[in-house]
Amino acid sequence: MAPLRAGRWIAAVPMAALAIATVYPLLFTANVAMKTRHEYVLDRFAPAEGLRWDAFASAWAGADMDRYLANSLIVVAGAVALLLLLGSMAGFALSQLRFRGSRLLFLACLSALFIPFQVIMVPLARTMGQLGLVDTYPGLILAYTAQFLPFTVFLMTSYYSGIPSEITDAARIDGNSVYGVYGRIMLPLGRPALLSVGILNALFCWNDVLIALLMMPSAEHRTLMVGVTALRGQYSADIPTFAGGVLIAAVPVLVLYLCFQRQITAGVTAGSTKG
Repeated sequence: MAPLRAGRWIAAVPMAALAIATVYPLLFTANVAMKTRHEYVLDRFAPAEGLRWDAFASAWAGADMDRYLANSLIVVAGAVALLLLLGSMAGFALSQLRFRGSRLLFLACLSALFIPFQVIMVPLARTMGQLGLVDTYPGLILAYTAQFLPFTVFLMTSYYSGIPSEITDAARIDGNSVYGVYGRIMLPLGRPALLSVGILNALFCWNDVLIALLMMPSAEHRTLMVGVTALRGQYSADIPTFAGGVLIAAVPVLVLYLCFQRQITAGVTAGSTKG
């Protein structure tokens, strides 16, 4: 029993340290947001003297956070919907349909995961500019789709590979077309994976700064994360207001993660357990 307890402590101590290192910045930011500017200058690490919400109100009203939030919701919803549609169709085709070059196509999608966005950033900006898609919602949605589609295709292909091909063969024998098999069989069966991949892609798109900053240069179309980044310069002397803006941007992500943490874990491990 003693070695077993020692093993548990060996695993628990670094995990507890990792949890503290993860939670502490959030608690520190919340504490700073509750302070006045004078309190922060006197001692940034001391606990706030009371619960004040002035920093949140200033960040929300003074920095157009409501407009940035609406921009983020529009872009994230459009990108996730397009990613799920294209990713599920590609995953179904690559895993269940037999055609020449399917394996090579899957490897091409897999290799795209290893290409950093910085490599394609300049060609993407030029192409989008030539098409008139810079500083538009469709342009940013397409940019997110291009960036995160390989990841979506990989996970959906891995998930659909675990579904017996006899199911799709029986559906075809019953008279269903390829689209009928996809819509009536594969989509319902793939609902858990679609939920997981949708949540992950929503987190990726929501937290992105680089692509949004490249595709949305005007202040009117900024996403929430880009708006929070701009707060650092706008309120460089008012750190509590900046901290309030950071927390406003983080709350939707935290709520989404806490509600769907099991689905997120399933989505991360889908590629390694299926296929």
